[in-house]
Amino acid sequence: MIRLISVCVAATLVACSAVAPKIAWEGDGAPKRTLRASDVVDAVPRADPVLRAGNTSPYTVNGVSYEVLPEARGYSQEGLASWYGTKFHGNKTANGEIYDLYLPTAAHRSLPIPSYVRVENLSNGQDIVVRVNDRGPFHPDRLIDLSYAAAVRLGIVELGTATVRVTAIDVAAVSDRRSEQDESYQYIQLGAFANPEAAEKLRSSVAELVDFPVTVTSVDRSGQRLNRVRVGPVADGDQLYRLRDMLVSRGFTPGLAVP
Repeated sequence: MIRLISVCVAATLVACSAVAPKIAWEGDGAPKRTLRASDVVDAVPRADPVLRAGNTSPYTVNGVSYEVLPEARGYSQEGLASWYGTKFHGNKTANGEIYDLYLPTAAHRSLPIPSYVRVENLSNGQDIVVRVNDRGPFHPDRLIDLSYAAAVRLGIVELGTATVRVTAIDVAAVSDRRSEQDESYQYIQLGAFANPEAAEKLRSSVAELVDFPVTVTSVDRSGQRLNRVRVGPVADGDQLYRLRDMLVSRGFTPGLAVP
């Protein structure tokens, strides 16, 4: 969805911020299952195709016309970031994807969808890489609208807004640097347990979520037999990172592993 609601059209123009861990739109806020900053990983830049969905230009919201930039490369701007949460969780974003508040995503008025940008909170130095897949915020004082997860990472959930620097990431350059690494990483490891029953319990729960093999393998480490829970092999690098992001959003703590 193009989040037209994010115009803050309420007559009082409630600020897209809050003094409690929730935000402007009535009924919106943080989820019951909260995150820690350490739980949130960067989005992984990849060369996604820029399709027509979400990229109509110009487009009009509440009588105001906006232009979509021809490309994200070179974009860098400072401004106010806000965030959106439970009210939009599970709804479609501007390009038809499903908004997941636990993933590092964002809405922007003019960047091509999808784009990848680094957002830095200028008040505390925290930063995160997010995937722009939605339109907004349409409040004139806002530059970017972050997912709940991204807001947690930047430390702005309680305040509701923060001054940030948004810098586009050159996806082609990142992909070139990562290509050799992707050839070595083929597995996602979710843990290593001395108790085989604990490993099997984790394997079973993850197997219900993914279409790849989930296995338990034994390995000796420092004289101790451990049972590793792994997903894979996954031959495609982008697919591997997408799978990792999904598992993080479900509350797991995955790491990349070689065979």
